[in-house]
Amino acid sequence: VQLQASGGGLVQAGGSLRLPCAASGRTLSSYFVAWFRQRPGKEREFVAAISWSGGRADYADSVKGRFTISRDNGAHAVYLQIVRVETEDTAVYYCAATDSRAAILGTRRFEASSYDYWGQGTQVTVSS
Repeated sequence: VQLQASGGGLVQAGGSLRLPCAASGRTLSSYFVAWFRQRPGKEREFVAAISWSGGRADYADSVKGRFTISRDNGAHAVYLQIVRVETEDTAVYYCAATDSRAAILGTRRFEASSYDYWGQGTQVTVSS
């Protein structure tokens, strides 16, 4: 599967944006999908993940209540909605996927190494 993240750009603190991750090459419903981000000078970190059918979502504590992950398998896309953006949200955002159920067991779903397919990343810059 090929992934392409988009929707990034410059946004004012307090605003909102939605990041789509478009999938091609294989049915998206075959993949568990997550979003990660890499803030300036920091390691890539888990943000959110969503199960194959969309019935379960997991979030990093730092984004709970402001980030929402969703998916539309028919449209071959996963979305990350961000509201009340903060300057600390400035980062490159990546979508990632795996078709391995073993790879996302327990806390492994929060680890970047569990995902085999990555999009190219989209830059989000939040101004104060």
